[in-house]
Amino acid sequence: FQQFSDTGSRKEHVKITSEPKPGFLERLSETSGGMLIGLVTFLLAFYVLFTNEGRALRTAKSLDEGLSLVVPLDSIHSISQQNEGRLVHLAGALSTSKPLFDPSYGVSIQAVKLKRNVEMYQWVEREDSKEYEENGEIKKETKYSYDTEWKSEVVNSRNFDREIGHKNPSAMAVESFTAVSPNVQVGSFVLSKGLVDRIDDFKQLSLSHLEDPHADVTRRGDYFYHSDNPRRPEVGDLRVSFFYAGLSGDDPHLGSAAKVTVIARQRGDQLVPYHTKFGDVLEILYPGDLSVEEVFQKEQESNTMKTWALRAAGWLSMFVGISLMTRIFYTLVDWFPVVRDLVNVGLKAFAVCVASSLSLLTISAGWLFYRPLWALLLALLSAVPVLVARSRVPPKKQQ
Repeated sequence: FQQFSDTGSRKEHVKITSEPKPGFLERLSETSGGMLIGLVTFLLAFYVLFTNEGRALRTAKSLDEGLSLVVPLDSIHSISQQNEGRLVHLAGALSTSKPLFDPSYGVSIQAVKLKRNVEMYQWVEREDSKEYEENGEIKKETKYSYDTEWKSEVVNSRNFDREIGHKNPSAMAVESFTAVSPNVQVGSFVLSKGLVDRIDDFKQLSLSHLEDPHADVTRRGDYFYHSDNPRRPEVGDLRVSFFYAGLSGDDPHLGSAAKVTVIARQRGDQLVPYHTKFGDVLEILYPGDLSVEEVFQKEQESNTMKTWALRAAGWLSMFVGISLMTRIFYTLVDWFPVVRDLVNVGLKAFAVCVASSLSLLTISAGWLFYRPLWALLLALLSAVPVLVARSRVPPKKQQ
């Protein structure tokens, strides 16, 4: 059973809901459901940790293989048959066959990608909630506030707590899109789709040199506005901006063509993925003019960051899983405040120790076939959290 009170103005109101405090059996039922979720999360952690180690080592060995085989090209304007099928390194300016064009707004640019970004002025709902206990009931006080913002996605006002006075249009009259050049080259070499996908350093395009494309469109700054008054927009008004990536060819307003460094397999006049003997694919592109060593160092650093991020995610998943599975002990004593707090601290310490030990064991299992000595060291290290926890348990008093 719920009751609520609703007060406030058009842009802000507060709702208070109340419901009876759940009984012991209801809390026990909720805990049982949480235990099932905890078990799934706990098992998922093993998969993430184990596969991550194999992936990290495989990627590291693939990068070492690539570094030992890569051939720096002397010229990007001539294609040598001696390098056919080999992993090559080259750096140079991007070039495209023809400019990208948006006829609706008269925007044209010689670049690899041109993105039209459309935003609509809309109502946005925010909520701030707090729970408290009063007269044997659990009450939830939620403060809803409304404001208008430019948003790239349509905000569904039907999900608002109060849609009246805060209604948004259901769709945008103009859609966003990204145009990609069908032919991108560095010198005489054509980049594969995978390499083109890596050109994503978008910069906003200045519209200061353009005129208003239509009578109902007004340019202000670097935006085209579908609005009667861009200074005071109304809900439903649109503004359009443009972004580009991979400038190809010199532009009087934007500067010289962007330079990139590529490491890939040469196949005729194309640069395509290179498959290593360890099963990974090397298809690398970075902005700027980088040496072979700099490129592979960046790739190794990226692999290390990804490895540690997944290790942290695996440990956290295991900690959450253990906490949910042991939550039932907290529920059984939650009517005794002192005991409840002690049990809560103990369960958290238990989850930290067990998650740390099992995470290290899982990581060591992932290294077993690649680096046995490191695997053994990690397996021994996994006993440290358990030993630390045991050392903090007071010894039994002698009879």
